[in-house]
Order: sequence, then structure tokens, then C-alpha cells
Amino acid sequence: MPSVLVTPSVMPGRCDRCSELLAEAGFEMFFPPESLDTVADPAGFRELVAQRGCEAVIAGGEAYDTPLFEAAPRLRVVARAGVGFDCVDLASATQHGVVVTITPGANDQAVAEHTVAMLLAVGRALVGADRAVRDGSWLRAVSPPVRTKTLGIVGLGRIGRAVYSRAVALGMEVIACEPYPDHEFVARHGVRLVSFEDLLAQSDYVSLHVPLSEESAGLMNTEAIARMKTGAIVINTARGGLIVEADLHDALTSGKLAAAALDVFAEEPTPVDNPLLKLDNVLASPHMAGVDDLSLSDMAEVAARGIIDLNQGRWPEACIVNRKVGPDWKWS
Repeated sequence: MPSVLVTPSVMPGRCDRCSELLAEAGFEMFFPPESLDTVADPAGFRELVAQRGCEAVIAGGEAYDTPLFEAAPRLRVVARAGVGFDCVDLASATQHGVVVTITPGANDQAVAEHTVAMLLAVGRALVGADRAVRDGSWLRAVSPPVRTKTLGIVGLGRIGRAVYSRAVALGMEVIACEPYPDHEFVARHGVRLVSFEDLLAQSDYVSLHVPLSEESAGLMNTEAIARMKTGAIVINTARGGLIVEADLHDALTSGKLAAAALDVFAEEPTPVDNPLLKLDNVLASPHMAGVDDLSLSDMAEVAARGIIDLNQGRWPEACIVNRKVGPDWKWS
């Protein structure tokens, strides 16, 4: 019986439908032992995949690289739970005949909710207010409104579009930067598309929703931040590598930027001595934007359906990342 390893630590207990689908298709599903941190212990993870002869993995943030593919020759599919795939060496996966899939549409609403929650929390200074009340202070500091402010969305994919709709409902002015926009969405909502440079200059809030790539790495650096309004706020629920953290720290301590809300970091888990975590004007969360009970169930199901399709000779085009592996690819 072919086996499917499910690595995200938050998925146990939320994979009932996924488990049913895989069992019906003749797969055995299992989780790593609690003692194994698949991200922090790549050697242990490779050993697990190899020893169990895994043919597919519903993957979290652990590394999928040449050493893993060489150690696990039976591996056929890496099904990422989510839409990011920067932890996968696509060239090596393709070379080893491993199909890499994602789960489009499964967690975009969850990420959008978390993004807006972070925007409101930093915009209305809720964390500081909570701390003050707990410390016995009843000083009602006046914050600027969120309504009427301009939100610049960098990346108008599924998540960016979901954030757009929510921000408009809050009464914000919303602009976006997107080289390949959904023209139907743009026309229907009257989205104002601008260049990246203009977005930085016009926005009170900048929210990042682009994948991490060679082109986007370090997108928010000293030069980009210098183009922003003094007192603007950065929100990142995409990938930590989009921001040069030292440059962001400088901007937050100098007063150039008022605050930052970060769900992702360059290194994850981010060290407790990360200088950004020492700042009162930084709101942090542990890369949890895309995970709620519904999105986890949906991601697991979409990932499982992709594995089953590939095993049964179907080609789930919309989910496949490394299409160079080719439609002539066979499971065995």
C-alpha cells in the first residue's frame, strides 16, 4: 500500500476528509513522530521519508532538496499545503521526476482575514493599549483612523484580491501593483493599478502578497522604504525573505516607519533575539496567517485530491508548479 506522509504539525485532527479520500484510493496516511521537527532536523526527516518508502508527502515548511530526493527514490509527489513553494528545489524535483503541487484557493481567505486583523491591530495600536490597561494605565491615546487611509497591495493574486475586498469594506482607499492582473476583477471593482514605486509613495499601509523568488527577494529594502511615506506601516503575511530585516529595523527605530506587522520572517522560527522582536512597534505572529480549521481541512483535501489524480493518471494542471516535468510523467 503506497504511503502519504503529512508533515504540517497543525494538521493532525483536521484531516478527516483527506484521510477518507486517500484510504478510498488505496493510500496509507501517517504523520511524523512528535519527537521529530521536520524543519529543524532535515537529516531525521530524510531518514523518515526513506525508511517508510513514502510515495507522496503533504508538505509543510521543511526542505525538499537533492539530498532528500536522492534518499527517497520512491517519492513521486510533494504536495505543498498552501501556495508557497520556496522550500522546494524545483529544478532538483523535476530532475528526479517528482511532481510539486500547491493548493490554490484553499487558504487565501484565511490569509486575508489575518492580514486585515494585523492591519487593524497596528493601525489602532491595540497591542500597546492592551499592555497599558494591564499595567494600570487608562490613558486613551488617540490613533489615526484606518478608514480613509490608503492601502497599497503588492501582488493582486487570490490573497491580494481577498484583502482588497475587505479593505474596501473598511472604507480604505486601495491601490495595487500587479504585473499580471485578473482583468475581470480589476474592471469589476475599479481597481487602480500603479507601479511599485508609486504604490510605495502613496500608501499609508503596504501589504505584501507576492511569492518569494530571486526577483522578489529583498523587495522591501532601504531604497524601497525611502520611497514610502514617513509614518507608513508595512504588513507581511507572504514570505519573510521579501523584507531585508535590518533595513526594516532601521526604519522602525528612526521613525521613518510607524509600525510593522509580521507573520513571516527571514529565518523561521525566528530567533528570540531577533532585534525586530525587541521593538514595541512590531506586531508578530508565527507564520499562522493561512491556518485556521477550515483552511487546514481544505488544504489537506486539495492536496490529497492532487495526489490521487496523479496516481490515477490525471493531470491537475492548476495545482502543478513544475510543469516542465511534463504531461507524459508516470507515477511508476
